Amino acid sequence: MSATSDQDLIESWRDEPAPLLPVLHAFHDRDGYLSEESMRSISQGLRTPIAELFTTVSFYHHLATEEGGKEKPRVCNGPVCCLRDAGKLLEELGEGATAMPCPGRCDEPVAVLRGDEVLLGLSATELSPIPSPLPAPNPGGLDECVFGSIREPGRSTLEGYRKTGGYEALEKAVNKMTPAELVEEISDSGLAGRGGAGFPTGRKWKAVAEAPGNPKTIVCNADEGEPGCFKDRAIMDHDPHAVIEGMALAARATGATRGFIYLRYEYPGTCAILERALNEAKAAGLLGENILGADGFDFRIHLRRGAGAYICGEEGSLLNSLEGKHPFPRNRPPYPVTHGFEDLPTVVNNVETLVSAPPIVLRGAAWYQALGEGELAGTKVISLSGDIARAGNNEVPMGLPLGTLLHDWAGGPAREHELQAVTMAGLSGGFLAGDDLDVTLDEPSIRSRGSFLGAGGIIVFDQGRDMVAAARNAMEFFADESCGKCFPCRIGTKRLTERLAGSSGPGEMAGWEAEVRDIGKVMKATSACGLGMAAPLITESLLKYFPEEIARRLK
Repeated sequence: MSATSDQDLIESWRDEPAPLLPVLHAFHDRDGYLSEESMRSISQGLRTPIAELFTTVSFYHHLATEEGGKEKPRVCNGPVCCLRDAGKLLEELGEGATAMPCPGRCDEPVAVLRGDEVLLGLSATELSPIPSPLPAPNPGGLDECVFGSIREPGRSTLEGYRKTGGYEALEKAVNKMTPAELVEEISDSGLAGRGGAGFPTGRKWKAVAEAPGNPKTIVCNADEGEPGCFKDRAIMDHDPHAVIEGMALAARATGATRGFIYLRYEYPGTCAILERALNEAKAAGLLGENILGADGFDFRIHLRRGAGAYICGEEGSLLNSLEGKHPFPRNRPPYPVTHGFEDLPTVVNNVETLVSAPPIVLRGAAWYQALGEGELAGTKVISLSGDIARAGNNEVPMGLPLGTLLHDWAGGPAREHELQAVTMAGLSGGFLAGDDLDVTLDEPSIRSRGSFLGAGGIIVFDQGRDMVAAARNAMEFFADESCGKCFPCRIGTKRLTERLAGSSGPGEMAGWEAEVRDIGKVMKATSACGLGMAAPLITESLLKYFPEEIARRLK
């Protein structure tokens, strides 16, 4: 055990913004777990009720409360790793190894988290750390926004970033544009939230700029916990200064003086990369007081690492987690633009949204508009995994046909089977199959088929896969990750998991379908957040495309 005392750890963070998560991590790192004695010290030092602290700690997946817990291996049991026989690897690792939800390494399964290291491989003997791969250039040589310069050598360093046009957009915004003009440029581009909600970014920035109350805050949601989504990790690993510049532009537009990057726990390597980039930016006068010599343009960014909870990707849960509260979703209204972090005006944007801002400011709204197909604006990064020849991230023009991405860009199915189905929005959009695979990658087209694009994760299943088993795996994930705040989601996801497992419920098709649809209808109408509203799309789409498989399973 380190000589660093409990009091020293608490004092180092007590007066910092959003102190609870870093204090918990400091104790967890020092001891390898959170003992009862440590939690009592934290409770007293931060004046957090001990019962509330115990409840919060137990909510997160990766805060161990048993000695040595941090170093015990955790094996991904997400949908893509299960396709690669993750259960066998879990058995190989033996006593002490446990399953964990998808840690965002679907492009290179199977993932194992041990201590502060992510290991990848299909067997215990071949596990090794592998850096995030660079996105492959798109086959059509199309102009890109997010990935436009990410492949340039040294791009992750301040020197390399500035050599490839980095921070020129911020200089333009400071020296040649008013904050209102900056907001207008983003609004005119048509950029909308790329984390799943699709809210117009310019409207959000304008609302925060006009909202009363200070200090205002920019929050980068880097907690991409949706299975099948791993785009933000690649962006942060290879282009961290783009995240910082995007946040600084949002601060300039809104008058915000503080920012947070809320990074998912399962990206320890990314955490180190971001810390280095933040230090480089501070030293260069790109963060702090009077940025780029502009009087009154003060902005600081604080990096906060989550502790493992899918629900913290939802903005209300994320804000509660930052504030040291139990990470339940918030009731809305009021919305974060007026009552966000500490009940003050707050922008919450995801990584892809923020890194899209610098190229837009530098090259203009019309340029970004023209990147999409037809009347559609801009691009979308798609994370592609599962039974596909070339898994990885692809930046596609909005409106690109799904078939073009799957077959022309990604090489088609990986095995000697035809493509059977894909998931949309990671898992949240349910399945698409049959004629509905003839969609274009944009919200209007996909929503017309009963799904949605969301954060842009697509998992491919070929005809050799059991789709009922795939649906059960997906629903088990939602049941495990339901925060428990509202009973329609908490109970509904459990009941749907049981129905998909065949462990309870009607044993004939008509009764099974009626009950499953009824559960889903209640969940969609009454759940408190998007998890409970989206989960029924799994069973609805399974009934739509694979009723014969369900009937065979029931028999």
